[in-house]
Amino acid sequence: MKRAASTPLGRVLGSGAAHSGTQHWWQQRVTAIALTVLTLWFVISLLCLPDLSWSSVHTWLAKPFSALSMSMLVLAACWHSQLGVSVVIEDYVHGAVSKTLALLLSTFAHLAVAGVALLAVLRIAASGN
Repeated sequence: MKRAASTPLGRVLGSGAAHSGTQHWWQQRVTAIALTVLTLWFVISLLCLPDLSWSSVHTWLAKPFSALSMSMLVLAACWHSQLGVSVVIEDYVHGAVSKTLALLLSTFAHLAVAGVALLAVLRIAASGN
């Protein structure tokens, strides 16, 4: 019986031996595009503020659209970073136990950063102007 990658359909769908390379590649590209758009929004928004004082930024981030966009930026950045770090770990950390622990630590660290950042954005958004 042939594996999916050795058939023409398998080659078109990109199902290699690991059956996950194409999905990982697409996720990195989609998060990169999202980061490009959201980072442009972020920089332009900050440049449009009268100043970068705490009160000015707080008022801006308390608006629903700003809070939602900032939350999406945080999630896209953490997801994109986790994808990249996992590739580095998979390529350069040897030994099954070490690799598994490093991947788990990386995943939990990225989740923690995303959670803290989202909590900060939500607290600002909930406080209002």
